[in-house]
Amino acid sequence: MTALETPAPAPAPKNPAGAAPVRARRSVAARVASGAAGGALRIFLLLVALFWLVPTFGLLVSSFRDPTDIAESGWWKVFSAPAQLTTKSYESLLENDGITDALFNTVWITVPATLLVVLIGAMAGYAFAWMDFKGRDWWFMVVVGLLVVPVQVALIPLSGLFRDLGIFGDIIGVVLFHVGFGLPFAIFLLRNFFAEIPRELLEAARLDGAGEVRLFATVVLPLAAPALASLGIFQFLWVWNDMLV
Repeated sequence: MTALETPAPAPAPKNPAGAAPVRARRSVAARVASGAAGGALRIFLLLVALFWLVPTFGLLVSSFRDPTDIAESGWWKVFSAPAQLTTKSYESLLENDGITDALFNTVWITVPATLLVVLIGAMAGYAFAWMDFKGRDWWFMVVVGLLVVPVQVALIPLSGLFRDLGIFGDIIGVVLFHVGFGLPFAIFLLRNFFAEIPRELLEAARLDGAGEVRLFATVVLPLAAPALASLGIFQFLWVWNDMLV
């Protein structure tokens, strides 16, 4: 009776003592991605950004030059002739009552419309993300559907409604218009952000005795600061640049 012979183990690959371990070859895409994260790319992007800002900087410099100087030479002439810089254009602009009234009206409209959209959107987004109420998902679908409603469709009906309420042509009417059309995007954005907050964090705050208002003010809002800032910037620019409403 013969014993079964076990096969000998395969010889291990030879690696001389002290030799560096063999690394797998990296693909071209991996090498490009790795190189793109280096300092050379950052310097390149910085140069592109500076080049992109040159026209804006030139426009700012030109605003401090006399119209005759602007017609005769480029804005870079101020570096060799700084005496061209003057504030007469701004002085005459601020002395124009029509311009200053329009500027203040824009501020009175933009600031409340931005703050109200951020505040109401944050509360509604938190409710849609973490509070259970009847028809929550259906109401959220309605909010998402309102994102595709163009402003032009509501101009005539809302004008008639504001006329009946006696606020047509007033600042409060324009603010309400911008709040109404800014809320769907705000609720959609903040609801998706709030939904990513870990449930364990909210449950721990509730176990410590925090109610919904305290939980929203002391836990959720600080965590949502980046999303609130982004929403505020978008809403401010949309309202400030609006010329139709």
